[in-house]
Amino acid sequence: MGTPASVMNEDPGSTSGPAHRKWWDRLGHLFSGEPRNREELIEELRSAQANGLMSNDTLTMVEGAIKVTELSVDDVMVPRAQIVMVSAEAPLSEIFATVVESGHSRFPVHGEDKDEILGILLAKDLLKFVGDGRDFSLATVLRPAVLIPEAMRLNVLLAEFRHTRNHMALVVDEYGGVAGLITIEDVLEQIVGEIDDEHDDEEEPELMHEQAGGGWLVSALTPIADFNEQAGAAFSDEEFDTVGGMATSEFGHLPEVGEEVAIGDYLFLVTEADDRRVQQFRVTRLAEG
Repeated sequence: MGTPASVMNEDPGSTSGPAHRKWWDRLGHLFSGEPRNREELIEELRSAQANGLMSNDTLTMVEGAIKVTELSVDDVMVPRAQIVMVSAEAPLSEIFATVVESGHSRFPVHGEDKDEILGILLAKDLLKFVGDGRDFSLATVLRPAVLIPEAMRLNVLLAEFRHTRNHMALVVDEYGGVAGLITIEDVLEQIVGEIDDEHDDEEEPELMHEQAGGGWLVSALTPIADFNEQAGAAFSDEEFDTVGGMATSEFGHLPEVGEEVAIGDYLFLVTEADDRRVQQFRVTRLAEG
């Protein structure tokens, strides 16, 4: 009995040919048969990409979608030290300055301290007060704040964002304090890669500058791991992510310019700060002996 013409005429490189069906059979088995590990699933997807059955961009997004189910909020959130907040007592002029300087579109608004979140301010809600702030009342334009735990899975959060149409959430720790902030963009970037907008710098700014006379000028946003690498230090980053968070905790209060504190073998001198946060330190190694 001869081979059917329909089989003989199939193009091996076609997406409807035997190679394509074989791969889909294997992928279908992964989902319909006994549970298999994710590494094997990703291996099958990469094999499909190598065989031309999906583009590299598609593979990247599928791998990102799988990764999202494994990550929690605290893996990708913006740490507390880097959140740009607005005080409920701030005058309109100061709020405008914060909006312009940061380039953000949403801002958590806090009360007496930064753990007392009163709501979210959208920059667009300030437009009607441009040029005439006589009737401005921050309380009247606040949107409700969404508070979520650090351990929430990113795929659960993404579903929550879609359901509630929110774009930002404040992350709280086990004691109810603000631990960080996360936006829908932060989650989507885990799937599709970095999303740049008109406010993103083309190049990341240099956060540490070695000084000719010794020591470094260090941005408060410098990750502790990066500081350790450049300065030969060994500070732990389990409790704090940034140099600013670590040093501010050591001070025990929001320090002013000129204040200094010794941490381990290093002296941290505040060189730039405002009424909301420390911005820069001069760090020098303490003399031995």
